[in-house]
Amino acid sequence: MMKRQRCYLDISIGEELEGRIIVELFNDVVPKTAENFRALCTGEKGIGPNTGVPLHYKGVRFHRVIKGFMVQGGDISAGDGTGGESIYGLKFEDENFELKHERKGMLSMENSGPNTNGSQFFITTTRTSHLDGKHVVFGKVVKGMGVVRSIEHVTTGEADCPTVDVTIADCGEIPGGADDGISNFFNDGDIYADWPADLDESPNELSWWMTAVESIKAFGNEHYKKQDYKMALRKYRKALRYLDICWEKDGIDEEKTSSLRKMKSQIFTNSSACKLKLGDLKGALLDTEFAMRDGDNNVKALFRQGQAHMALNDVDAAVESFKKALQLEPNDELIETFTISLPCILRSGGIKKELAVAMKKINDRRNEERRRYRKMFQPNSTGFKWKHFKQKLYCDNMRLEPIVVRLKDMMKKLPQKIL
Repeated sequence: MMKRQRCYLDISIGEELEGRIIVELFNDVVPKTAENFRALCTGEKGIGPNTGVPLHYKGVRFHRVIKGFMVQGGDISAGDGTGGESIYGLKFEDENFELKHERKGMLSMENSGPNTNGSQFFITTTRTSHLDGKHVVFGKVVKGMGVVRSIEHVTTGEADCPTVDVTIADCGEIPGGADDGISNFFNDGDIYADWPADLDESPNELSWWMTAVESIKAFGNEHYKKQDYKMALRKYRKALRYLDICWEKDGIDEEKTSSLRKMKSQIFTNSSACKLKLGDLKGALLDTEFAMRDGDNNVKALFRQGQAHMALNDVDAAVESFKKALQLEPNDELIETFTISLPCILRSGGIKKELAVAMKKINDRRNEERRRYRKMFQPNSTGFKWKHFKQKLYCDNMRLEPIVVRLKDMMKKLPQKIL
């Protein structure tokens, strides 16, 4: 039996390397179509005589993405779905339709009608049997379906075109017996595949998976210390994917359950720290909520939550978070020892320091309100009338009840002759 060839596509999304897709070609069923894709991955055929561009997928975009259907790329000339060229000429015939679009991850030729195959291809993200007999299937994704899912979930605009560049950063053929490069893809020593489904072997032992989670989390911490917050965040997301598999294994007793919940809480807390650094404040808040679901007394999560509220100028919520954190850690030692300084929009320091800053903001706000209202009550040439002020309150798009309560307190302290 003819050995099936393998190729790789390294994908970047928004100029950030996302990961590697490994495809297996059905060169035993559709040899001509498979060879076209393989040669376009290696770029060995040089310049296309019809389009005048390299017959090479490297640098080519995925120009069309439809969630729940497929991701499409391979237009080597126009980049928008109107161009392309095969290694046999501008177009070549449909080889056969023996293979079906029977599952996610099927690799198939895009065309504009019968016998119009060029360089464009698509990868299915679900079963698409309505394409059978119309498009030639010539391969399948064997690793990296998680990367395909990442492409599938990018934001799209007109004509289903991604709003950020989704590019084949590199591509080529994997020689028989050679390593596919999935493990340690980012060359940082992390030996675990980015997606658990891409592991060559999937152990049944819970201990193996828990060790993997701790290892991946540690790599995230190292990247955080190096201020590579995007890569650190990537590692924490990866650790959560491995953690999800842990719950599927046997041998989860009460002690293991507690350990897994604690690990999850720690990972989400670290993830929130990365998002604070990257300015994703709402994302940071969401992560702190997840962290506290699995860690009832997670002081760090409360601290991060307070910092995010402060950056979003929700000072009252920040005070509440800092006070809760201080109740759990009255000496403030945990935060001051382990907190790494935050970006310029946030203040570094322990709970007490952050709480003091928040309280000062509240006091400054109250003093400004008192000054403003006191000025409004002063007699002036326009002849201030209380009824005019009440009308203004009801006309303004404001939260009236707390203001009215505060005004009543202030009025008790004002001389009656002003009113």
